[in-house]
Amino acid sequence: MATIFTKIIRGEIPCYKIAENEECFAFLDINPLAKGHTLVVPKAEIDYILDIDDKLLAELAIFSKKVAKAIEKSIPCKRIAFAVVGMEVPHTHVHLVPIQSEADVGFTKPKLKLPQDEMEKIAEKIRSYFL
Repeated sequence: MATIFTKIIRGEIPCYKIAENEECFAFLDINPLAKGHTLVVPKAEIDYILDIDDKLLAELAIFSKKVAKAIEKSIPCKRIAFAVVGMEVPHTHVHLVPIQSEADVGFTKPKLKLPQDEMEKIAEKIRSYFL
């Protein structure tokens, strides 16, 4: 059975898409820790990041870096945190979270609830900086 991320990649579930290439797909987290919190996933449905072959893992890291640079230009922050937890959805995903301090990357913290129009504006702004 396809994961929710595979359904998003296929266009079966809507998302706030940031970018994609042949191997990877990036979209805003709908339950963000911060404005601009983005998920980057391989298009291949692989549950555990350590099971990804080296070539795809390298592509995922490089693509994530490009997305993170676009977020950094779009959202005021000190850093972009890269986090791989992998417990929520059985499909490898990298969290890119704009942060001011390490405390901003607490996954047990309450998530933001942003209106659809604000999510669309954030996605559009990040996309505008994606190279």
